[in-house]
Amino acid sequence: MSKVVRILVLHGPNLNLLGRREPEVYGHRTLAEIDAELESWAKERGVELDCLQSNHEGELIDRIQASMGEVAGILINPAGLTHSSVALRDALAATGLPVVEVHLSNIAAREPFRSHSFVSPIALGVVSGLGAAGYRLGLEGLLGHLEI
Repeated sequence: MSKVVRILVLHGPNLNLLGRREPEVYGHRTLAEIDAELESWAKERGVELDCLQSNHEGELIDRIQASMGEVAGILINPAGLTHSSVALRDALAATGLPVVEVHLSNIAAREPFRSHSFVSPIALGVVSGLGAAGYRLGLEGLLGHLEI
């Protein structure tokens, strides 16, 4: 029997408010809806997802560290931590795992401070500005890289 491939899906601060927070920027879909759709699609591919949203940087870092040896890759929307967290970037890099960065909005087209990402330089790829569809596209890219 083959080993089940697991992917860690992380959602950063304030993404628990999706569907209510600035829907003109982030859309009307809730995080629960996004996760459910992503998990359904992953299941069709024979992949298990471990999804976590946290407003706390340390909790995200702890989960990243705990994922070493447990998952094949990481799909992450670091949200506001994208632009400020060297510690999150370092934790992702320390795993040695392929990482795909996802953003609902086009961060390069927004406020100037949002155009810099600490995560992008260590990411396999970045999907930005395609709304909730970006999560599936990011997962497809990650699974393609893993040849799954």
